[in-house]
Amino acid sequence: MSTTNIWARMMQWGRAELTLLIILLIVVSGVWGFIELADEVIEGETQMIDERILLALRNPQDPTDPLGPPWVEEMGRDLTALGGLAILTLLTGGVAGYLVLSHKYALATLVVVAVMGGSLLSLLLKAEFERPRPDLVPHGMYVYNASFPSGHSMGAAATYLTLGALLARVQSRRRLKIYFMLVAILLTFLVGLSRIYLGVHWPTDVLAGWTAGALWALICWLVTWWLQARGQVEDVAEVAEPVVARASK
Repeated sequence: MSTTNIWARMMQWGRAELTLLIILLIVVSGVWGFIELADEVIEGETQMIDERILLALRNPQDPTDPLGPPWVEEMGRDLTALGGLAILTLLTGGVAGYLVLSHKYALATLVVVAVMGGSLLSLLLKAEFERPRPDLVPHGMYVYNASFPSGHSMGAAATYLTLGALLARVQSRRRLKIYFMLVAILLTFLVGLSRIYLGVHWPTDVLAGWTAGALWALICWLVTWWLQARGQVEDVAEVAEPVVARASK
């Protein structure tokens, strides 16, 4: 092996180590941030800012009336559905089905585990904290479990960030990678915002859901990366190669 090739491999390994270190630092920081936020919520330190933000999205003369015309409230319900269990399950099932048909069984399993695991983790956290839902304003839709963290926000982050990372992974052009990740982030943000607008979650519930969901997606991505390096999971780039080849003809 030439000196140039050896140097190139060393540089590539060095970048991988640096990337892994940065991601691990982000995960640790995120976990610490979630714990600190949960502690502030339990002690009631966030209640004042939660109430102010929630009321700021309502008519000052009538707290039962969200800001904007009726179609804006209906749009809020449409957006919040993007973080609902039915939509996320259908979307995940569609992606997993495509991977299975492409004979990428291990990768399909990891996608399902990443998304469904995020939903299960959300339920466990809700059961642990048991924070009541907002009672300042009427809820814009039916709710049936605890408030902290927001399940829709966490599920949206876990699902869209995971799928966005998969799509970005198969792109060679930087602008397309950025585009897919920005779309994933935008969808996650809109789902969380809709939960506050509809009065079914405190803002800190949504912030905690975003944080926990993003952390879960990042951890799942790290596990997938590690398993792919060991050859135990198919590389997602291989899934797209036949499609890209046909599209380039």
